[in-house]
Amino acid sequence: MNILLKTLFSTSLIYLFSFQLLYPQNEISIDNNAVPAPKLLVGEEYTYIVKYAFLNLGELRINVFAKDTIDGKIIYKSRAYIDSYEGLPFVDIHQIHESWFDSSFYPVYFQALILNKNDTSYTRYFFQNDNRVHIIKGEMNSTKTVRDTVINLDKRFQDGLSLLFTARYHFGFSHTILFPCYIGEDTSSALINYYYNDEDISIDAVDYSIKSLRLDGTANFSGIFGFTGYFEGWFSDDEFHVPLTADLQVLIGNVTLELIDWNNNLWQPPAYNE
Repeated sequence: MNILLKTLFSTSLIYLFSFQLLYPQNEISIDNNAVPAPKLLVGEEYTYIVKYAFLNLGELRINVFAKDTIDGKIIYKSRAYIDSYEGLPFVDIHQIHESWFDSSFYPVYFQALILNKNDTSYTRYFFQNDNRVHIIKGEMNSTKTVRDTVINLDKRFQDGLSLLFTARYHFGFSHTILFPCYIGEDTSSALINYYYNDEDISIDAVDYSIKSLRLDGTANFSGIFGFTGYFEGWFSDDEFHVPLTADLQVLIGNVTLELIDWNNNLWQPPAYNE
């Protein structure tokens, strides 16, 4: 159970954010080249508390820390920090995930660091222009790699962190999008249903109702120990579409994420008006 909860906690956080929609519609595949330039700001940062039943397990912090030009392309660099709270008897986890993606939200680089007591293990994906992925795995304290290989894919894919960012920019009308994903060194997908009508949502960090938009969907991949299936989330109904809260179904039950902190100089939650 110790290993089970630890793995579920780390895996579930990154793949946050049934098929019944407000209006009849068909599933469509995503064309990220048609997506307008993302409304991302260097320095934006959002922190979420992670809850399981009556327990506060830890925090997830996501930011955009740089914007560069690489090979003539604008590249956004993002990180996710996953930290359990001290003193929990069944989980002790500290991870850092990093994704670099272009203005069409396709990743060019992904790295996952797992901070252990004695060493740090890493997994790196280098997404290449010819739909190949170079995978390198190893330990920081070792010069040897556990895996170093190149695989061929038939199209471009999202990693777990870039999926969260691209999901933010497809609101506007009720529709369904199938996002191809490369997660856990395997090809898969996430089906996301977007809803048009705005909703009021409340979080503890704000003393007013927030104007939000809802999505739900299905993760068509299996994480370790059974993370898969249905999820739903609420995003701010403004040009940024910031994730506010989300519910995830995992093997042991329901995990909730809720926004608790952000950069006040760059964004404020929009108020809901009747």
